Amino acid sequence: MSSSTELRPRADESAGVGAGLDALETVPTERVPLGRVLRQKALPPLLGVTLVLGAWQLAHSLRLTAPDKLPAPADVWVALTDLWYEGTLFSIIWTSLWRGGSGFLLAVAIGTPVGLLVARVRPVRAAVGPLLTGLQSLPSVAWVPATVIWLGIDDSAMYAVILLGAVPSIANGLISGIDQVPPLFLRAGRTLGATGPRGARYVLLPAALPGYLAGLKQGWAFSWRSLMAAELITSSPELGLGLGRYLENQREFSDMPGVLLGIVLILVVGVAVDLLCFGPLERRVLRSRGLLAAAR
Repeated sequence: MSSSTELRPRADESAGVGAGLDALETVPTERVPLGRVLRQKALPPLLGVTLVLGAWQLAHSLRLTAPDKLPAPADVWVALTDLWYEGTLFSIIWTSLWRGGSGFLLAVAIGTPVGLLVARVRPVRAAVGPLLTGLQSLPSVAWVPATVIWLGIDDSAMYAVILLGAVPSIANGLISGIDQVPPLFLRAGRTLGATGPRGARYVLLPAALPGYLAGLKQGWAFSWRSLMAAELITSSPELGLGLGRYLENQREFSDMPGVLLGIVLILVVGVAVDLLCFGPLERRVLRSRGLLAAAR
């Protein structure tokens, strides 16, 4: 009777300690008020945009340079409304966005197995690793003349430039993520029978996901910049009118409001893709690792 009485307090004490540890590991998930979200997420970017527009308008009003070289923000707005009423605004954006997005997905399909192969096979890494690093540092615009000669002035040349710019970044990001995976994870996976493709799918890629995600973000940036460079340089009716070609057309017409509008649209599309696609994915990865509260 006395032994059972002694065991019961010990069991209750162990349960209490376990509950306390669980409470320490649990991140409180309270609903954030809408006003607080707007202040933290929406207000800082709006203030930044307002400051840039204010400085821009001030520089125009003070005539720091000729008006034809630095038009007012209102002039750029007029150029935007002209595209809207002509019905060409969304077609110009969609031409580049579709081409850049499809090229990026193709780069992911190629860069992921290349990164896995280079990261896991030593001879391949010794032979191909420096080449990937060199290709990543090479400006994408340097590939445009060669791809035009090889493939002609059509979509295949655009996609080739995108791939040459994005695949090395995606592969190197995955290689960096795999290099940071603790060896214990791999041994545990082999013990459970996760070897070969199964080990890559269920152990290696999930563990390397933060580095891989960073490579994907950088790969999208390279895809977008490569595409804009290719559209700026090449011109053909088969290519349609994208943002890069629109920017170059306005430069040829010496239409400075149109040039600035093209720059703004390229910037907005690039930022929007990062916020709408990669932002939620990054938050999901952080949340799955219990790092979301620290990231905030």
